[in-house]
Amino acid sequence: MTHGNGSAAAEADMRWNGWGDPAKAKDLPLAVRTLLPLLLGRIRKPASAVDLDAVVLAASALDDADLAAFAQIVGTENVTTAHEARVRHSGGRSTPDLLRLRAEDQEAPDGVVRPASHDEVVACLRVSVERGVAVIPYGGGTSVVGALRPERGQHRAVVSLDLRRLSGLVRIDEVSDEAVIAAGTTGPDAEAQLAAHGYELGHYPQSFRYATIGGFAAARSSGQNSTGHGRFDTMVTGIRVATPTGDLELGRSPGSAAGPDLIRVFLGSEGVFGVITEVRVRVHPIPRDRVLESWTFPDFASGVDALRRVAQAGGGPTVIRLSDEAETAVSLAQVGRIGKALAKGASAVTVYEGEGIEHRRMRTSAALLAAGGTSAGEGASEKWLAGRFDGPYLRDSLLDAGVFCETLETATTWSNLATLRSAVDGALRDGLADAGARSYVMCHVSHIYPTGASLYFTVLASIRTEPSSVWSRVKARTNDAILAAGGTISHHHAVGRDHAPWLESEIGATGVRILRAIKRELDPTGILNPGALLPAERTH
Repeated sequence: MTHGNGSAAAEADMRWNGWGDPAKAKDLPLAVRTLLPLLLGRIRKPASAVDLDAVVLAASALDDADLAAFAQIVGTENVTTAHEARVRHSGGRSTPDLLRLRAEDQEAPDGVVRPASHDEVVACLRVSVERGVAVIPYGGGTSVVGALRPERGQHRAVVSLDLRRLSGLVRIDEVSDEAVIAAGTTGPDAEAQLAAHGYELGHYPQSFRYATIGGFAAARSSGQNSTGHGRFDTMVTGIRVATPTGDLELGRSPGSAAGPDLIRVFLGSEGVFGVITEVRVRVHPIPRDRVLESWTFPDFASGVDALRRVAQAGGGPTVIRLSDEAETAVSLAQVGRIGKALAKGASAVTVYEGEGIEHRRMRTSAALLAAGGTSAGEGASEKWLAGRFDGPYLRDSLLDAGVFCETLETATTWSNLATLRSAVDGALRDGLADAGARSYVMCHVSHIYPTGASLYFTVLASIRTEPSSVWSRVKARTNDAILAAGGTISHHHAVGRDHAPWLESEIGATGVRILRAIKRELDPTGILNPGALLPAERTH
């Protein structure tokens, strides 16, 4: 196995109570600071976040025997109950997670255990079962649905099982265009090691710099290049999983009718059935060429029609992304174009990579023009590509300035897209208004299919008191609206703990019983990620 060091660097660099590299944190652009009062009214400065050493944690519930048992497997240096390590593993990077991290009293796992191989993961699960310790599998720490909150369930302690030592390219098959990658490998590490062989995976979610291959699989991630390369679950051809009751190595051939496809059981399972340790994926040669083009549309509806035409024609760009009028305005404001920001209109970026670009671009341009689009050159697409992974830094700056900022996403068919968008937009605005908060809601489409598309919402709000509790009520109202309007509770963020109460409404009571039966068979003592994915069982 080739071992990378990017994942270790990512852990060192990630801001403990925010996103990414602290050196890249920046103040809001002047144009955005000018625009915000126009959108949200008077904004109250928030209380200062606590320093890391001022965070108060309960004493670890792990005893010496627990620590010794884990240390015998992974080495003393890879088991810790240190204050900073516990805080850094106490959750993901949703806005509610970050608001919790700004408070003095926090919940955290009782310890962090760092295995380096599949066999060590198996042994750690065995010890956890024997000693009654819950396990939260941890990759890059980028979950935005509460999947990493340190819930003990019925167990006396909980550990974060940090998988980033399981890092590297295990093997590559350059005849079959497949690669096996260890689950703790970060996106940048995976691409760097594939590039040494002339290959690319091409999965680029906004969390790319920190998220891991195992995390992509466990959350059924979808990246910005999904139009060209598909969602991550479509890239997966095999998987290796450790569970408390046995191991699985799945994916014998590129196609099989040998019963139901068990690989799909673990894609989107969020660590509740087992710990993914290796993922086999299809890869492709690094594209030699790239062409960018930006577009404008009179409104979001005409832009949606354009994207539908592109998706149903096939053979389109690698990336296509449509921003509604509100998101377009904020994007323009970030580069100081306030006058343009106040104008009406939607915008789109397209990126073409790989073979046949000229023909694909001609087909796509014809569809966009037919729907009322106007080519706007490369500029906006170049700016988007340069900052494609930096959006969460802006969220941190907004929180620092007292502006609540959060995202959510869903998907539906083309025929239902406008109805769903209206329902979600209304639930967000009305819910925040009922709490006395002014809001600004933006939407974009960035994942398209022949039959439908995703909708990704960003909401800004001037919530004056208790933003976490206000957002909890608004999000519940919005989730109800999503399901009532025919959308999915999650297109690519996953379920976690935040969406678990709504899962049954989407997959039905029989679907939930199936998932619980799998859980009982693979994890009979329930040590794996208690409270995530599966809705709480009703008591009679």
